[in-house]
Parts: sequence; C-alpha cells; structure tokens
Amino acid sequence: MHSPYENPQKDAATSLVSAFYDRFPYPGDPLQDGPPPGYNWRWSYTNVVYACTGATPAINAGESIRILDAGCGTGVSTDYLCHLNPGSDILAIDISSHALEVARERLHRSNAQQQVTRLRQEQCSILDLNQENSFHYINCVGVLHHLRDPRMGLQSLGNSLVPGGLIHLFLYADGGRWEIHRTQRALKLMGIGSNDKGLTLGRKLFKELPPGNRLRKHHEQRWALDTAADANFADMYLHPQETSYNLSKLFNLIRSVDLEFIGFSNPSVWDLSRLLSGELLELGLSLPIEKQWLLMEALDPDISHFEIFISKGHISHYDWHSINSLKSATIMVNKCLWGFPCSSMLGPDFEPLTLDVEETKIIQLLEQNLNQIEINQIPNINHSSTQDLVQRLLKKRVLIVSPTNIENFSSSKKKLEKA
Repeated sequence: MHSPYENPQKDAATSLVSAFYDRFPYPGDPLQDGPPPGYNWRWSYTNVVYACTGATPAINAGESIRILDAGCGTGVSTDYLCHLNPGSDILAIDISSHALEVARERLHRSNAQQQVTRLRQEQCSILDLNQENSFHYINCVGVLHHLRDPRMGLQSLGNSLVPGGLIHLFLYADGGRWEIHRTQRALKLMGIGSNDKGLTLGRKLFKELPPGNRLRKHHEQRWALDTAADANFADMYLHPQETSYNLSKLFNLIRSVDLEFIGFSNPSVWDLSRLLSGELLELGLSLPIEKQWLLMEALDPDISHFEIFISKGHISHYDWHSINSLKSATIMVNKCLWGFPCSSMLGPDFEPLTLDVEETKIIQLLEQNLNQIEINQIPNINHSSTQDLVQRLLKKRVLIVSPTNIENFSSSKKKLEKA
C-alpha cells in the first residue's frame, strides 16, 4: 500500500525525488533562532499583489489570506511566508519526511507559528492536492522541474487557486544551465549516483579537471558559494529527475493549463537596456514585448532560471502613470525593508536605499498614522510637490500606493503580448 505522497501512476519520479531529498534535505541553510534575516518581497502577499495589479489585496473582513508553500523543503520559504504575512493561513507541503523534520525545527526556532492564524506542515505531493479553489497565493520555487510531468503539477496548482489567485513560479532555464547539464551528463556516464559517494566524487571532479576547463571555471566562478552546503551541491549536480525550459516552452506550458502569465518577478533581468544601447536598443524596444524577452534570452546565456508570476484568470492592473489618481490614493510603508525606520536601509531586493530629509518626514508622518494615509492628507513639505516626493519613494519601493476607492478607477487588463 502506498503512502499518500507516493503515487507512481501520477508521476514515476516521485519516490526517487522523495528519497533524494530525504538523503539531501534542501535547501541546506543553517538553522537559527529568531526571524529569518532580511526580506524577499516575493514572499509577501501584499507586495506580490501590488507588483501584479498596482493595488493592495482586497480581502473580506475576517478572512485570512490563504497561502500554499508547494514544495517547502527545509522550510526557508515557509519561514519568510509566515513572518511577511502575519495573520495568514499557511499550508506547507513537501514529499520528503526528512526535509519536513528540518522545516518544523526551523519554524519552531523562529516562532513562525506565532505570526500566523494557522500553520500546517504536511507530507504531500503537489499532484495529490485536494484543495480546489482554496489559496490566494501559491509559492512554488524549484519544484515543477523535478516532476516527470510538470504540466500535471501546474494543473494541480491552478486548480488549488481561488479565481484571480497568484502563483510565484521558479523553473530552470535551458540557456544558463549548459555547463551544469554537461557536468550532470558526465557524472551519469561514469555511473556516479545520487548518494553520499556521488557527492564525494562530484566535488572531486571539479578539483581534478584542469584549471582552465570551462566546466570547472564556470562552477568556481558562479556556483561554488551557492553549492557550499552538500545538499545544495547534490541538488544542482546529482538530482535524479530534472527538466529545464526555454521561454517558448514555458509560455506553452502556462497556456496549456489555462493560466495567465503576468510577468517576471525579476524584471530588471529582462530589461534590454542592461545589454544594449543606442540604435540596437531602439530596434529591440520596437519589438512586441514577448519578442523582446526572446531577444534577451538569446543575448544573455547566463539566465539560468525563470522567476514568474501567473494567475488564475485575467487580473486588472492600475496604471498610475495614466490616471490622475495619486491625489486620492492611499499610501503605506512597504513591509519588506531591512533596517526600517532609518534614513539608510536595504530595499525589497536587498539593495541599498538612502532617504533625504523630506522623504524621511513622509515616512515619519506615515508612522504616526499606523503606516497608512491618504495622499491628500499629507501637507506639502518645504514647498516641494508632495506627489513628486511620493513618486520618488514609490520608485525606490519604500511606499506602496493603492486606490482609496477602487470602483472609481478605470483599469486596464494586463495580458501577455503575442509575438
């Protein structure tokens, strides 16, 4: 008799992957007391909804935000989800019993359960979810590409979303994993397996290859720090089941299960101005948006993964540039700031931020009003334009803005442009 998370008829790789993560519980981040260090805004539901819609979440009074951490591993992501979404209802699932043991200890030591209304941690495959229309937000990072049939996994996640719900998805990209794939093939050709002996031999390979060898150089220059923990090295080079994507294949996957691509959660990576300038940049920007992304994929062979938001059904996006709306909008302080309140801090992507005197005064005013206020209630500071100050703070992502009366705002549908 099979346990609930072993379903060979659904995905033949499940038992292999479960055994692998029991041996190498991932990620290998150390346990520590207290809340997790820093912030990742992609684990904050408010920040995610704001990034995808230009507004803050509209949740019914008395209702908790329901979040699924699909493939929680050793609980690093669950820890952040609990601390960045106070009062929420969180379900964290994984197929590895050993990884879940580590996760439970991590969350106990960080007091994560005290931050939320309910926290459940269950041994379960995403293929066996029985949570139809249950979750407002699903975090699924580094999971689908370890299924034999990723489409079936994404379909299960989509079924678990409420209408308009969002998924943050992380999947491997073909282009930036060329050296990793070559290393994986070499290890398999030598019969090196997904076990402790394989770990020893895998590390030995990079020490014995000539210093100028491309695979060794790529590992040492890019991945040595990330794979310092044994579990992380094994996950990268010894995994028994892995799939990777290009953009066209990724978009087809999303469309095949009737979900909507919203955008990248690391949009700066997909900005053509990062690589091009002048006439070539103009040519690139003249392309439809999907072709711009395909161009970036072709130009940057270091893109090793895709970080994206997708939704169940169309969602509206408030365009603050075309609406004369800031005068009647509500602003609040972004909760994903490290070192707040201070004139020098780290932003949502851990980037350094510095506030000038006038910007600091707006933050202080917000603090006096429980970090939320209508813009028309803010007096001009030193005769400067309040809207300009707010725009500067929005650009720095120190503030989040939302319609005070959503029904008064026209909205535009944000759709994936066809190439």
